[in-house]
Amino acid sequence: MTTRPADVNLADPELYADGDPYAAWRALREHEPVAWQAVSGTLGFWSVTRYEDVERVLEDHVSFTSERGTLLSLLGRDDPAAGRQMAVTDPPRHDRMRAPLHRALRLRSAEAHAGQIRAGIRELLPDVPPGAERTFDFAAACAQLPLVVLGPLLGLPARDRPRLVRLAMMCAAEDDPEHQLPGGPEATLQRGHRELFAYFADLVRERRRRPPEDADRDLAEGAGDLVDVLLSMEVDGARLTPGEVLSNCYSLLLGASVTLAHVPPAAVLELSRTGRYTDWAADPDLLDSGVEEALRWASPARHFMRYARRPVVLADMPLGAGDPVVAWLGSANRDGTVFTRPDVFDPGRRRNRHLAFGAGPHYCAGASIARVTLRLFFAELFARYAEIEVTGTPRRARSTFLSGITHLPVRVRPRQKEVAR
Repeated sequence: MTTRPADVNLADPELYADGDPYAAWRALREHEPVAWQAVSGTLGFWSVTRYEDVERVLEDHVSFTSERGTLLSLLGRDDPAAGRQMAVTDPPRHDRMRAPLHRALRLRSAEAHAGQIRAGIRELLPDVPPGAERTFDFAAACAQLPLVVLGPLLGLPARDRPRLVRLAMMCAAEDDPEHQLPGGPEATLQRGHRELFAYFADLVRERRRRPPEDADRDLAEGAGDLVDVLLSMEVDGARLTPGEVLSNCYSLLLGASVTLAHVPPAAVLELSRTGRYTDWAADPDLLDSGVEEALRWASPARHFMRYARRPVVLADMPLGAGDPVVAWLGSANRDGTVFTRPDVFDPGRRRNRHLAFGAGPHYCAGASIARVTLRLFFAELFARYAEIEVTGTPRRARSTFLSGITHLPVRVRPRQKEVAR
């Protein structure tokens, strides 16, 4: 059945849990690439679904601002963190806020912790005796992956992982029944944000109590983590405030939780459906390109919202100053004018200019961490399991923002002898 643009409601979280957003996006790309989506009364937003238009909205901070909110969950009210959190701050202030995090990530890269990350990944993937098989929830196992990475980078205790995963999901998928509090989506979102900020505030406060000479010695010896680096860093001649350090930690956790936990399940589901798991696993040369394809395919952040600063014409459609504009990354990454056979998962795809990490000033600060981690994860997956088969119905998150599979039952069979990692 052909989807008509008039029948599409991209503001409905149910579409992403039980419907077909790709058919809806395809209809809009072909017939109404910039379309007004009514929500209630006079409230609504412009939906942008073509690659070139999505890229422009994300890159053109002069015409489109981030400072009134970047997610549909805040439609109709301004973001209270505008100008204080990196995600809701425009250049040039955004660039000054972002620079310390980039410098800190260069000093404490994921590659430097590859051994710890690899060991953590091995704990997530169960062992299977030769000649046997095992079933488990692959998505539930992957839910811990962000903390496997951020644990070493931020110095987070392993005992806190389950709580932090739960809080991150409350912030990214507040409409999902599995994570929603009895008070509803808004109460879930506020509670998640409040508890995460409180957690990192305690972490930063604890680190600041350390004698400066101890912190300086650890940093000089390469023993300090990202929090230590951020606390010691100067921008424009001044140390970062505790609030700025906290905000960087918070942004890292949410970004990692959205990306790392949900890319592997999306890829494994499609590889199982098409029978191509063994093809990718058998060719080590396809690891890097396959990770990029998994990112394009999953597009774990479905959208980012901006507001027009001034009257703008986008795809021949006039937008008014102050209009909310939602750029759908998941749609852009299936645009057939940019990607050959966009609805085919191809680990060997070349020139893969996907927008899974966004574009422009707000391009994901942790993209390099995500790429390293996903390469380590898929290398371990292929080394451990000769076959992986989805055995039940996947459960998708009920969320307009998070493109995630929260439950994915699989059956795995081990390799007789694990290939070199």
